[in-house]
Amino acid sequence: MVKLTEYEQKMLDGEMGPFKQRAIQKIVDYANALGAEQLCVVSKATVYFGYHPYLDAVKSEDYDEIFSKMVLCSDKIYRLDQFSHECFAQTCVGPCDHFCHEPLNISKEVFDKNRKFLDLTRAAGVSIAGSCTPYLSGWIPLRGEHFVSTESSNILFGNSVYGARANADGLEASAWSAICGRTPLWGNHILANRYATHVIDVQCKSESPLDWDILGHALGRLLTDGNARPVLTGNFHRPDIHRLKKFFSSLATTSGCEICHIVGCTAEAPTLEAALAGHEPAAHITLTQEEYERSLVEVCDEGSADVQMVVLGCPHYTLEEIRDAARMLKGKKVAKGVSLQIWTDLTMQHLAEVNGYAETIREAGAHLLNSSCPLVAARTAYDKVTSGFAADGAKQSHYVRSDLNSKNCKVFYGSTAKCVEAAIKGRWEV
Repeated sequence: MVKLTEYEQKMLDGEMGPFKQRAIQKIVDYANALGAEQLCVVSKATVYFGYHPYLDAVKSEDYDEIFSKMVLCSDKIYRLDQFSHECFAQTCVGPCDHFCHEPLNISKEVFDKNRKFLDLTRAAGVSIAGSCTPYLSGWIPLRGEHFVSTESSNILFGNSVYGARANADGLEASAWSAICGRTPLWGNHILANRYATHVIDVQCKSESPLDWDILGHALGRLLTDGNARPVLTGNFHRPDIHRLKKFFSSLATTSGCEICHIVGCTAEAPTLEAALAGHEPAAHITLTQEEYERSLVEVCDEGSADVQMVVLGCPHYTLEEIRDAARMLKGKKVAKGVSLQIWTDLTMQHLAEVNGYAETIREAGAHLLNSSCPLVAARTAYDKVTSGFAADGAKQSHYVRSDLNSKNCKVFYGSTAKCVEAAIKGRWEV
């Protein structure tokens, strides 16, 4: 049984109200199921709130009832109350842009309900950010700091780059932690559990952001051990933040990996020896150019086709990436019948407005959007795709292939420049 502090026991006894009591009861149940001996204080959280389509399973318009059943896992209805003041919580991606709904083919009803749900949680203490890359706007857990997140690539980024500590707990458990400020002390929250288990010898292309995107996809395929903690060594080019966010996004797509050390780059891997922390690796894997090419084939269909939708910003774009896309679009026009969507968070979108990049994007007939992407929106987002879809994110391409290929639509993947070219021409050409 998990041992609680005096404060935690008071919360469990209901002294902080029924809302927090229910949340810490679920955390205690979670800890006991895991065999965790104590809880730890969570200081940062991202939560998956807003009006997502799966919430319709409750068949109710009462948000307290929806939240109680879908998040607190209870048939008893709890009134939404204040989240933990110890934990700064902000929203992950939602089902649509925060200011408009038309570009994503989302109904006004969905848009209005999403704003309503977000406003209710904001009043309870959750900041609206709408970001799958929260570190871009200051949500940065430092080394040794405990956090929870509903974005798989953010789990990898925080654990690996910053040396902060988190497990991939899931949507509900992350919300419980944000409410009560606690999570079970187990897994990656314990320093002794974070050493590398698999040594990856990188012997493939690693220069561009696209290379790191594909590298992550390929590595995830090769990690058949669900508990693998890889460490990258070998002949790779040192990555920057753009390459790393793509790498972690695609690695989380094809694996359950939660931490990945990179020698000479990430917090706990100044050397290979430091990453292994005295342990013998379970396996040595060579990441070859052949595996790279195999992943590239898996996310990009062969041939050419007219495209109706081009999506940039999976994960969400940095200001630098928005600037580069704006430069590619300056003085040009997106082809008629093509929706070119560039996705970012609210902070980066505002900075793009200040710097004139957003205006350049609009003049070209493209959309600079925030808080979401087609993957997490309602399925109507793809209704206007009749023959071709293109993206510069391997995660986006990987997940939409089954849906779009089933309706005889091709799914293409490539560099930002290649995708912008396809949007202007209205066609993906080999």
